[in-house]
Order: sequence, then C-alpha cells, then structure tokens
Amino acid sequence: MADTDIGSPDPATTFAAEPGDVAAGPAAGRAPGAGFRRRRRGWLIVAVPAAVSLVLGGYQIGGPSLWRDEAYTKDAIARPFGQIFVLLGHQDAVHGAYYLLMHVVAAVLGTSATALRFPSLCAMVIATGFVAATGRRAAALALAPAAADGAPDTADGAPDTGRNGRGLDVPALTGLFSGLLFATAPYMTYYAQMARSYAIETMFAVIASYLLLRAWPDGRWRWWLGYAAAVALTGLFNVFGLLILVAHGVTLLLTDARGQTAPGRRAGRIPLRWLAACGAALIVLGPLLGLASRQQVQIAWLNRPTLNAMERLLTNLAGSRPLIVPFALLALGGLLAAWLADHWRPLNPAAIALPWLVVPPFVLVTVSFVKPVYYVRYVEFCLPALAILAGAGLTALVRLAAITPLRRWRLGPLRLAWLPAVLAVAVLAALLAGPQQAIRQTAARPDNLRLASAIVAAHEQPGDVVFYIPATMHVLGTGYPAPFGRLRDIALNQSAIASGTLTGTEITSPARLKSRFTASSAERVWVVTGASNYRFPVLSTPMDKEKMALVAGAGLHIVHRWQAGEVMLTLYGP
Repeated sequence: MADTDIGSPDPATTFAAEPGDVAAGPAAGRAPGAGFRRRRRGWLIVAVPAAVSLVLGGYQIGGPSLWRDEAYTKDAIARPFGQIFVLLGHQDAVHGAYYLLMHVVAAVLGTSATALRFPSLCAMVIATGFVAATGRRAAALALAPAAADGAPDTADGAPDTGRNGRGLDVPALTGLFSGLLFATAPYMTYYAQMARSYAIETMFAVIASYLLLRAWPDGRWRWWLGYAAAVALTGLFNVFGLLILVAHGVTLLLTDARGQTAPGRRAGRIPLRWLAACGAALIVLGPLLGLASRQQVQIAWLNRPTLNAMERLLTNLAGSRPLIVPFALLALGGLLAAWLADHWRPLNPAAIALPWLVVPPFVLVTVSFVKPVYYVRYVEFCLPALAILAGAGLTALVRLAAITPLRRWRLGPLRLAWLPAVLAVAVLAALLAGPQQAIRQTAARPDNLRLASAIVAAHEQPGDVVFYIPATMHVLGTGYPAPFGRLRDIALNQSAIASGTLTGTEITSPARLKSRFTASSAERVWVVTGASNYRFPVLSTPMDKEKMALVAGAGLHIVHRWQAGEVMLTLYGP
C-alpha cells in the first residue's frame, strides 16, 4: 500500500466517470490501465494548481520594491552566522529559523528582491499542491461512510467511493477547485512575493492539516509523528501558527460528534496520539516560546482590533472587497454540502476548513482586547482554509446541477450541468483579474524603499547629515543602503551588528548630540520618517525633540519633502 495520497489509484483522481465506469461498478476500476490513468489524473489534480500558483506568484516577483520588513530580512541575513544568533538573543527570535534559512539561500542566490522572495514562492507552490490534496482527501473521507460494504480501498486507505452516481468524481473536483482558488488568491501572490516567513508558515500549516487527515482515520504513529513535525515547523517559522492546533482540536470534536471513531485510544473525543503529537511539538518549541515571550516589546505597536481591522481581514482573505460576497456564498455552499449532502461525516472539507478559517483569528482578536497581539499578517496561514471551503461550495454547485434536468442537456461538448459552476468561475475570474494585477505592485506594500533610495541618491550632497525619527526608522535605509550610507548619521551610537539589534542604537544624551551636530558644521539635514498616516510623526522622545531643535536652531528650513509610500523624506537647508 502506497504511503502518499498524491498519485494514488483513487477515485478522487478523475473529474467525471468515463463511459461505462458507473455501470461497471468497482470492477471497472480494475480494468487494464485504469490504475495508471487514475494515478496520472491524481498528479494533475495537484500539479495543475501548483503550476498556476508558480506562474501567478512568479510573474513580476522582483518588480515591487522591498519594504521595511523585507529590509529587516536583508539586513539580518547578511550578517555572519554567529551574529545572527546574537541578534536573536535580543530581537526577532520568532523569525530566527527563517533568517538562518535565508542566510544559506542568500549565499547561493544573492540578495536581490527576486532571490530574497524565491523561497516564499516555492513555499506557496508546495502549499497549493497540498491544498488540492487536502481538499480531495477530505471530500473522499466524507463520502467513504456512504460506500457499500466491500468497496475496494484506494492506495491511501480511503474507500473507493469518489463517484456519486451521477458520473461526478466529487473528491477530484473539490481538490481541483480548492487548489485553483488558492493558486489565484491575490494574497497568495502577495505573500509569495514577500521575503518574510509567512509563506513557509502557511506551507507547513497546510501540510499539517493534510497529515491530520491521514493520521486520524489511520491511527498509525508514522502519520502522527509527521503531523507533530509539521506543526512544530509551523510554529518555528511563526509562533502564532501554533493556533492551527486549536483549530485542529475543534475539527476533531466536530468529526466525532456523531459517534464515529478512529483507531487508537481517546480522551473523551480527542485521540491520545493527537495530544501526544501536540505535546511533542510544544516541548520542542518551548525554548523559542520562552524567548519570544521576553521579546514582546516588538509587538508593542499593536492596538486593539477595530471594525476596520475586521474589514481588512475579510478583504485579505477574499482578495478584495467585491470578492467578499462571492467567496462568502461559496463558503456557505461548502458548509451546506457538508451538512445536507454528506451528513457531516468525518472528515469533510467543512470540518477541516471552518475551524482553520475561524478559530485562529477569533483567538487572537479576543486576546487582543486584553493584550494586543492581533495583526492580519499573523493569521495569513488561514487563507488555504477559505480556498478549501469555497472549493467544496463550487463542487456543490456541480453536484446540485447534476440532479436537475440540466444534466440531460448539452451545449456542444459541454453538459449544461456544468453551467452554474462555469458561470461562477467566470465571475470569480473577472473579479480576480484586477486584484491580482494590483497586489503585485509596489503600491500594495507600505513602503517604497527603492524610490526612497533613488531620491536620496539624486539629491544628496557631500557632508549631508541624516536624522531618523524615531530611531527604529533606520530600517528604511537598509533595503537599498548605498545612498543612505553616504549620509552622516551623527546620532548613531552602535551599528546594528555591533549592538546585536536590527537597527543599531543611538546616543541617549541630547547634549552629546548637540556637540556632534555643532562639530559637523551641517548645512543640510535629511530627516527620514515613516508613518501610516503620511504625516510627520509626533516627537515623543527627548532625542527626537533635540534633533528637530538642532535643525531649527541652525536656521534650516524645508527645502523639499518627498513621499515614497509611507516613507517621508524631508530635506532641510539654509
């Protein structure tokens, strides 16, 4: 028996029954060459969405400018290996695994925007394939209990029950639609073109969800050990990804609600081996969780969630405001299909996808009213869940049309039973075209560091001084550092590497800063800021107030002010 669902001789590997398949029954699946055709089509269900995500995610991947978080990545991974560990002891421990991985990647590919984003693209392509495999397997498991006794098993252990009697291969359709919806999601492209850890976190979250579907019905340790490893890797690349465990716990409760059982002992409705896998993952990540808890100052900028934050969450999941309603309707269709058509059998696409989609954002938003920890990027790993749920809804349209008179009519080679699904796909394609184009533009990122660097390069003069307000805005000069490196940073105390921090440290004595400024005989000063409200920041520290007091005291006035996304460059001169 094969160990992988990908390419298994499974009824979930064809879109519709070939002539004679339904009438012939199970014996048809054993005809010469049938196994090869099923394996080939099984690979296509996974490979086609993956190829689409490769094309969409890879197109213009190096076009958008790096933004400040990507600049952090570029700066951190350029350090010697040992210095990265020093940095992690002070800051960004939650991204430590990613920085170490990217340090190796940069040694091979370099630090261009394309090279920095390439691992994220690869992760999203793999994630897309597993989204298709997860949707297919969940749909196959939903149909399995309805099979007649003695139905042959597939190579992955699921009963051969993919066809519903109307010539439709429901698992195949669910997997294909789920994979394609994820592959074309605008924010799949967004994170595939971002040099941060979110795409890799998403990949491992999808793999963990797929392995849960293998481990729960099977019960053998090899699947649970793989599941524990995938969960641990999810948390290693982003600790908030561990919320996938809470979602999976809800899934297991839902799938056991009607008394169905899986192999192995249980604590109530939860398999003990799942609890052991969770415990193993948490124990392995214990040191990282402890270190991250001591670095909470890094998310001190977060605020309590607002209605605007909730609207942004919906927009990011769907891809744009106009897409919210279509995806909500498809997701509702997936829920109804799980309840009405499949009688909520374990496991089903809705049971795996709904908790995955809802629980992590709910937990973070709820906790954030006490201690702000929610931000939309922290729940990006929930995006595949919407694709699976919507894919099940799109399949439900086909299933519904297959029991109507439309199934008897044809329009050329196309059965009219496919018409509702074709129309839905056409509407989605039309609504996705604009967001897909917009999401790959620099304007979709908060900062345009490439433009900021070009502005400084075009207007700098020897002897120019630079002030960063606040001090953390040093990062705005690290994406494309050459022009900024020629400015005199007289407030700097220790460089980023010397201080073991992301942005270095500044002197804390206003008197010392004044002495340096006087000695510099500065005639022109650049002030570099960055704020989401596109306004000059409110001065909140004694050092920032001293910087602007020195500029005013020297009789300098604004020569020009430029905006590069959220980056504001102000040049002061006589």
